[in-house]
Amino acid sequence: QVQLVESGGGSVQAGGSLRLSCAGFGNIYDRDCVAWFRQPPGQEREGVAGTLIGASTTYYADSVKGRFTISQDIAKSTLYLQMNSLKPEDTAMYYCALRHTWYGPCNLLAPSDFPYWGQGTQVTVSS
Repeated sequence: QVQLVESGGGSVQAGGSLRLSCAGFGNIYDRDCVAWFRQPPGQEREGVAGTLIGASTTYYADSVKGRFTISQDIAKSTLYLQMNSLKPEDTAMYYCALRHTWYGPCNLLAPSDFPYWGQGTQVTVSS
């Protein structure tokens, strides 16, 4: 089993920055896919950024490229999402998720492929 716990959300003005953290507990393996998703009010969940545990491979949605950076601290078993130049349209509940490596590729377009999710952390960007 895997448990994921997000933190770091909050309210910020447009142009500001936030860093989200996701602490992982349990059976997490090298090359597992870990990702950040977000769900704006009344909209579907969408992939934001992803990476593989222990690797430098990263994936980003076009809407956040150049503004968001995903990183990991293996020793702390923690995933981060640095969000800069935030826009009001970034307002959403942000979730981290994990998919074990043996289930296939890391696909941000398929949130239903991720069996493990955190509880979410709210990010609100005001104009």
